[in-house]
Amino acid sequence: MRIFETKTAPNARRVRMFLAEKSLLSTVEFEQVDIQSGENLTEAYKQKNVTTKIPVLELDDGTYIGESMAICRYFEALHPEPALFGRAPKEQAIIEMWQRRAEFYLFLPVGMCFQHTTGYFKDRMKPIAEYGEDCGRQALAFMESLNTHLASSDYLAGDSFSVADITALCAVDFARVVKLRAAPEWQHLQRWHQAVSARPSASC
Repeated sequence: MRIFETKTAPNARRVRMFLAEKSLLSTVEFEQVDIQSGENLTEAYKQKNVTTKIPVLELDDGTYIGESMAICRYFEALHPEPALFGRAPKEQAIIEMWQRRAEFYLFLPVGMCFQHTTGYFKDRMKPIAEYGEDCGRQALAFMESLNTHLASSDYLAGDSFSVADITALCAVDFARVVKLRAAPEWQHLQRWHQAVSARPSASC
């Protein structure tokens, strides 16, 4: 199996962390794609992933699977333990809820803030600085709400580390690129960040 990725990108980090938590990193070959130069926009790459995004998993039978969470769910099905998407129905639903919240209200706004305020992809999109700045404010507002939530929860979805924590950590860390940082007084978010960052998978 191969994964086409850009290692510095937050979506690529999500998949790497997930695989590391399952001790599967060594089972996959990683091939780097230069998204800044537009290598992902070539016709050859579009044959792998119509959306041109990274990462993309290539299976041994030639199947390509795009979207970070789809890749993670594939490996979860193959290797259920540790259960990063949960086991019992209630646990799975709560993890899915927090995964989607972390995705839509933190990960995506941080990404839009980056794209629209830095001009990193200005050769293929029209950056709108005001929109990017507003996305940054939305991301910070959600970080503050996470701080409140984490006052009574060790991790996003309860007492156990899950895929929701991976998404949130990658978003919080990538937010620093656009100078968005959790306030020092958000002690519960800071505690969570320190704990999750100390996991070996966080350095992959």
